[in-house]
Amino acid sequence: MIVDKRLSYARQVPSPNCSDRSQGVAVDLLVIHNISLPPGRYGQGHIEALFQNQLEIAADPYFEEIAHLQVSAHLLIDRKGVVTQFVPFDKKAWHAGQSLFCGRDNCNDFSIGIELEGTDAEAFTPEQYERLIQVSHELMAQYPLITLERIVGHSDIAPGRKTDPGPFFDWARFRAACA
Repeated sequence: MIVDKRLSYARQVPSPNCSDRSQGVAVDLLVIHNISLPPGRYGQGHIEALFQNQLEIAADPYFEEIAHLQVSAHLLIDRKGVVTQFVPFDKKAWHAGQSLFCGRDNCNDFSIGIELEGTDAEAFTPEQYERLIQVSHELMAQYPLITLERIVGHSDIAPGRKTDPGPFFDWARFRAACA
């Protein structure tokens, strides 16, 4: 359930990497991503640290490459289906970067971003699909301009630059369950 622009059952971990949405811009897009830090490793808390600008560079050599980033998503769904919310839905999370959808750029202005803990090279868990489907239903009810046609992958709005959620994301399964 969404209460005060937040999921009532999500862990709330505020990220500073957000801003106000532009006046009068309706939320009408849902973007699905994947992330793991370091790549291919799960459950270590590094995603949360990245989204809070608290990533310990010494923890892994890969972190030197990304420590300067100021990014966030509205939600993260971990491998067990647990949801963490970093940004309330009425704010702009910094998840899409340079992006374009239906002739409109800067998708952060009008979208909600959901990160699935994972990689392009591995299937997502049943628990993640179950939770993503639940959350998507709730978001579509709260934001009726988000339709199945307006739920996309990061790769769809930043082709050539991004590949997530990747080839192992089962779009047919997801769309059938959300219909």
